[in-house]
Amino acid sequence: MKKYIILLLILISFSCYSQNVSLCSWNLQNFGKSKGEEKIAYIAQVVREFDIIALQEVVAGHGGSQAVARLADELNRLGNQWDYVVSDPTSGMGSSRERYAFIWNTAKVKQKGKAWLEESYNLLIDREPYYCRFTINNKVFTVASFHAVPKSKQPETEIKYFKYLPALYPADNLIFCGDFNIPQSHTVFNPLKKMGYVSALVRQKTSLKQRPVNGNALASEYDNFYFHPAKLKMTASGIVHFYGDFESLKDARSISDHVPVYMKIDLGTLAK
Repeated sequence: MKKYIILLLILISFSCYSQNVSLCSWNLQNFGKSKGEEKIAYIAQVVREFDIIALQEVVAGHGGSQAVARLADELNRLGNQWDYVVSDPTSGMGSSRERYAFIWNTAKVKQKGKAWLEESYNLLIDREPYYCRFTINNKVFTVASFHAVPKSKQPETEIKYFKYLPALYPADNLIFCGDFNIPQSHTVFNPLKKMGYVSALVRQKTSLKQRPVNGNALASEYDNFYFHPAKLKMTASGIVHFYGDFESLKDARSISDHVPVYMKIDLGTLAK
């Protein structure tokens, strides 16, 4: 009898563990041909512990798609099996035109359907968000990755349309992530907050300075996750201080001028 109880406890423990998923979002700054094999190998070491990785600022040219494929290959060499999708170029012109990518650990997470660029507001948003549905034990959630225009171009003029996005997918458990180029305290997020959405990070700077000031390397509070806590339970969030691995911020910025941000969620209470 004792053996059956122990086995049951093990199965329950495994079941609870399998409901947890970790998401990483990283603006990888001009992610394409400029990232050689050594940099790709380093990036893989940074993100390997996460289940889903959302990448912004993948270059629109062929080199961007290749860089994502090289990163997935490197992750496969480190263990587990990884899959990925890369978006078509976004609708913005010139330097605003980019791609997004998702990479995920297939032992933990499955993709459901095809990923897509949300085109409902693509005439009003330079880099329209990129959506992908994922499943764990038949529980479905949707990640929408976004890279806003720079602060000088007033990203709030794009983000104000986010209040309409949940209504487009009322059945989806949405997580908005990425580089918003404004802090979570900005009033443009108030409509989402009134709907019940909250940010995973609060007063957490995520971009890198050109040079440290009094030992402080972080500049602005730009990258974040926005989710509905009544639908998704967050168990942890934070940033990866990867720049500490480098002798200077200049060297670190050759990887990216943003740090990775992450959140962990428990899907145990989410209906199938």
